[in-house]
Amino acid sequence: MKSHPSDRIKMPPGFWSGIRQLGLADQDIVGKAGLPLTIINDSEVTAAQYYSIWQAYTDLIGDPALGIIKLATVFETAKYPPTVLATYHARDYRDALTRMIRYKPLCPPGSLSIIEDGGQCTIELDWLHTEEPGPPILLGITLACLLELGRRGTGRPLSAQAVEFSFSDAIGDAEALEAYFGCHIRFGGERNLLTLHRRDLDLPFISFNEELLEILTPVLDHSIHERQLNLSIADKVKWIMKRSLAGGRPDILAIARELGMSGRTLQRRLAEENTSFKQLLTEVRHVQACEYLTDSSLDLKEIAFLLGYEDLNSFYRAFRQWEGDTPTNWRSVHSASWASFGVSCKNIGTLN
Repeated sequence: MKSHPSDRIKMPPGFWSGIRQLGLADQDIVGKAGLPLTIINDSEVTAAQYYSIWQAYTDLIGDPALGIIKLATVFETAKYPPTVLATYHARDYRDALTRMIRYKPLCPPGSLSIIEDGGQCTIELDWLHTEEPGPPILLGITLACLLELGRRGTGRPLSAQAVEFSFSDAIGDAEALEAYFGCHIRFGGERNLLTLHRRDLDLPFISFNEELLEILTPVLDHSIHERQLNLSIADKVKWIMKRSLAGGRPDILAIARELGMSGRTLQRRLAEENTSFKQLLTEVRHVQACEYLTDSSLDLKEIAFLLGYEDLNSFYRAFRQWEGDTPTNWRSVHSASWASFGVSCKNIGTLN
């Protein structure tokens, strides 16, 4: 799910202490970034400042690959923000990842999505809030922390199946980075992906704390709810649609109930925003179809199911109306340009 841009980005509470544990001085990072020293005490920074800090860390750490490993492993669990703390005390690895994805919108600028298929679980990191793809070291740390979460939670030395980064060149000691992830790393890929062994998702967390989750979950869910209040009705509907597509064609009455209104009221509110339920469903399916088609691991029948179609022929007919081509032909021609350059499907914008 793509989110609206955020003017401010939260700094992890333990970021600066972690930096110091690596032998770097706060003032050196800030000075290299060209920022005032007072920013060290700020809990939130602008997107430009956030990227400047990470670029400065990259420049000063020496070897970016080692910088990824060190910061991912040195970060103290006790200093995790509530959004991450809730994942660390989840019931198992799957529960932890589910919570991480659910609460990630509270920690921009990245977004996470997950697909379980066969023996694999693939997590995609998408940079949504700026035109820049994000500093390579920050992309690396984000995926490393997802694996580190599983290792700390289960108490086992878990390994990934595969890792893919969108930046073209290996950064620093690539062999050390592969040794950390326990798998081959592909650089210059289409997306930023962490592929895990699906069996590992069922491993229980030794750090499971039900009482703490009962405290944190309502607070975080309320924060998610407050954030959604700032979205338009159309954005809210599309968000719910995307979440429930695989269960079949979304029902307007069910979505209206989730939004706390009647079906007639929802129709009126959408009309006030110059759209309709049918139009939004078409947009969601169109964008999702294009995104799914760039994933070569998904066959067309599975994509049709994920889009809520009862059969493959229905998906084919809809896609021909959208693109004037078959899904197979579109995939062969457009998948590379979609992934590498963010090419949108014809005549529609991105899904917010």
